[in-house]
Amino acid sequence: MTVKELVNKIFFIEILKGLALTLSRLFTHAVTIQYPKEKRLIRPGFRGQHALVRDPDTGWVKCVGCGLCAAYCPSQCIHIFTTEGDDGKKIVEKYEVELLRCIYCGFCVEACPYSAIALTENYEYSDYSRDALYMTTEKLLSNWDKFMSGKKGEDYFKKFWRPLSEDFGTPEGQAMFRKAGKG
Repeated sequence: MTVKELVNKIFFIEILKGLALTLSRLFTHAVTIQYPKEKRLIRPGFRGQHALVRDPDTGWVKCVGCGLCAAYCPSQCIHIFTTEGDDGKKIVEKYEVELLRCIYCGFCVEACPYSAIALTENYEYSDYSRDALYMTTEKLLSNWDKFMSGKKGEDYFKKFWRPLSEDFGTPEGQAMFRKAGKG
């Protein structure tokens, strides 16, 4: 055992260093956010409460009932009920999300080929009953109207969820095969 190790053991140098750190922080201002008065800064790409995207043309859900979001969901919290319309197309009757089961991974948003579901920046939705945290189609559409409508919703999909159709193109200078012509 060296002299340095012996001095450290006798005088409890590590404990004294820890106490010095505690005393130096004791009289500084706390960094705790006082929640109701101060809101935390929400960073871009935050995954909060779910919303169903409203189709700007029809004003109804963009969802076509393909079920990819429900299939990709690891917690199986998405339930989609569809019927067949007169023209043979699927019609979404009910779209439901169990928020208490959701792990907010964002796979449902990434899986949707129609950009029909979004995770909003809303994180203030606690309640005392389970029923309030079971999101129906109407609740999900109202979340879109409250938190993501307009320019904010457009920017959400452009910034955070890729690839989009404009990502698929031929880069300039790319070698291409020419079509075989007659002659």
